[in-house]
Amino acid sequence: MTVRVQQAPFALGAELDSFAAGRTDMGAIVSFTGVVRDVATGDLDVMEIEHYPGMTERAIGKIVDEAKARWSLGDALVIHRYGRMGPGDRIMMVATAAPHRVDAFAAAEFLMDYLKSRAPFWKKEISGAGASWVAATDEDEAALTRW
Repeated sequence: MTVRVQQAPFALGAELDSFAAGRTDMGAIVSFTGVVRDVATGDLDVMEIEHYPGMTERAIGKIVDEAKARWSLGDALVIHRYGRMGPGDRIMMVATAAPHRVDAFAAAEFLMDYLKSRAPFWKKEISGAGASWVAATDEDEAALTRW
């Protein structure tokens, strides 16, 4: 199980190839990539993401441990970026490997829902109109009720 919180961009294909390499014991590999989007105002310049080093990795690690306890996972990868990113930049990636697709999909969705709402990141959107902090939405919170 790997958790990386990093400022640098990541190469999606290379990360997924590395994660899947030699996985002859797993029948399913699922991945999700989050991208900075500009839907609220249409004029987003950048998103700034802040975190507390050490604390963030531990919190995400606990979420991954919970996923591992709930589903039959052979492996999981979580990459989340911080710093300044523009629309279209990759912000995060989740990959799961399991013997069967049901566990791989469920664990990936669980991780994504918890990362969106509970991981200790602080996001600020900056546009020509100013800057505003991004809060979890009601939809984000509601997604957690299924787990």
